[in-house]
Amino acid sequence: MSGGQAAVQTGHEDSTSAAPTRRRILPAAGVLALGLVVPLGLLTAWTVAALLDQLPEQILPPPWIVFDTLLEGLQDGSLLSSTVTSLERVAEGFAAGALAGLVFGTAVGLSKTLREFVDPLFLTLSQVPTLGWMPIVILIVGIDEGLKIIVIGWSAFIPVVLNTSQGVRDVPEAYVELSRVLSFSRWSKLTMIVLPSAVPSIFTGLREGLANGWQTLVAVELIASFEGLGYLMAYGRQLFQLELVLSAMIVVGLIGLVIHGLLTLAENHLQRWRPETPQ
Repeated sequence: MSGGQAAVQTGHEDSTSAAPTRRRILPAAGVLALGLVVPLGLLTAWTVAALLDQLPEQILPPPWIVFDTLLEGLQDGSLLSSTVTSLERVAEGFAAGALAGLVFGTAVGLSKTLREFVDPLFLTLSQVPTLGWMPIVILIVGIDEGLKIIVIGWSAFIPVVLNTSQGVRDVPEAYVELSRVLSFSRWSKLTMIVLPSAVPSIFTGLREGLANGWQTLVAVELIASFEGLGYLMAYGRQLFQLELVLSAMIVVGLIGLVIHGLLTLAENHLQRWRPETPQ
């Protein structure tokens, strides 16, 4: 092959490999731009209303005051300390609840007998709001950190169990038959067939569990805590400092968005084996 032909072929290969990358980046940028339309529109409307004195500061402080409160909280360490405390609680509760939910949900999905035994009771208990369990948990463990971890864990446990068990039950029969033909052991069938096929449902449960965990955290910190982002909200409400409430809300929302993105990346990474849909 001549040098010119090699250069042309190399250039063709580079452009071919770069094309899928561009196709992935451009839609992602478009989605991001569309996702910013509504928040920027609301921020603009909020700013204009504040400049025209259409919103009393006691009801909705101007955005620049909220921004200053965020900066002050970061500078004096109060906001950072509260964020770290809340993150630790969510991490511990979510990890415990999600791990237990994955194990239990997988067992329920695999065993029809176990499902028939536990489904009625579990579905009944899952209908009770998470905060409805707080009086009983308080009587057992008090109002210390154990209360927060247990309540957050339970709020994550329920959706993880429901989605994991459904994902396991929905594994295509053709995959199961293939594992029989290849004489897979139970462990190989679980790790190579069942769990990879159930990844979308599992991550749906994890995302729902994480969202429930954050909502429960804020609620339990409002009721039984003297630190954390939920406590900051309660403290700001008591002092009628709504800029403090909004600052904590913004931090909670941003953290939730980041964690959601990380879970999405992990899910996409674990689903690389799936064939791409033809364009």
